[in-house]
Amino acid sequence: MKFYYINTNQNTGKYNMDFDNNLAENCKPGEFYFRLYKWNPYCISLGANQNYEYVNINKVIENEIDIVKRSTGGKAILHSEELTYSVVSSTKDQKSAHNFYNVINKALRSGLIIYDELLNKIELESTQPNFPKIYNEVKGNVCFSSTAKSELKFNGKKLVGSAQRKLGNNLLQHGSILCGSNHKKLIDYLILTEEEKAELKFQLNMVTTDLRSILKEEIDYSKLENSILKGFEKYFGITFNEFFSNYENSELTKAY
Repeated sequence: MKFYYINTNQNTGKYNMDFDNNLAENCKPGEFYFRLYKWNPYCISLGANQNYEYVNINKVIENEIDIVKRSTGGKAILHSEELTYSVVSSTKDQKSAHNFYNVINKALRSGLIIYDELLNKIELESTQPNFPKIYNEVKGNVCFSSTAKSELKFNGKKLVGSAQRKLGNNLLQHGSILCGSNHKKLIDYLILTEEEKAELKFQLNMVTTDLRSILKEEIDYSKLENSILKGFEKYFGITFNEFFSNYENSELTKAY
């Protein structure tokens, strides 16, 4: 196996989603890609099966928030104070999609503990919620309103949200490591009644947390990126090759 690491820093929603999809379309058996990235401007991403009708587009434009669709499932996320990851691998190189989801979250946990030992309290969710029921409720419009099996939580609250999809013969998984509480402002951009917004705000306060709230300090993103990278290497017993320092000109990203 060849293991490649890419850090694309901050980019638009379209760039970030196109980059992930391009990796998934071009990954070959025997290759594993791990990418870290951020969003500029802040961006709302919608799940593959979610409609734009839930979002107040005028308010999004007014506040210069980006909006994009993900190729993976799940519901709406406001990408702002977070570090985002993606991993791509061939199905031929993995035991199963479920196992892949599980081990990637364990590798993330390993990296977060390297960042700060207090985070050794992070656990993987052991149960799967009833998503068909949740999607029919108000909170079903928001990704971080519930925790899927194997996602990371701290003291019972969701810290990392992830989504996965098989694209051709490859697996794409990406997710958000919450570094601040700004993700909760997603509620302001959804078309909901004031009562529904209040209910959803209460729900997010009850079920989510973030690194700044846990550690009581601002997050050093550079240190966090290095810690997550080391956590992957430690968990999988590998050493990453940085994938082309000029990845913009590589075959995988020639579309940009």
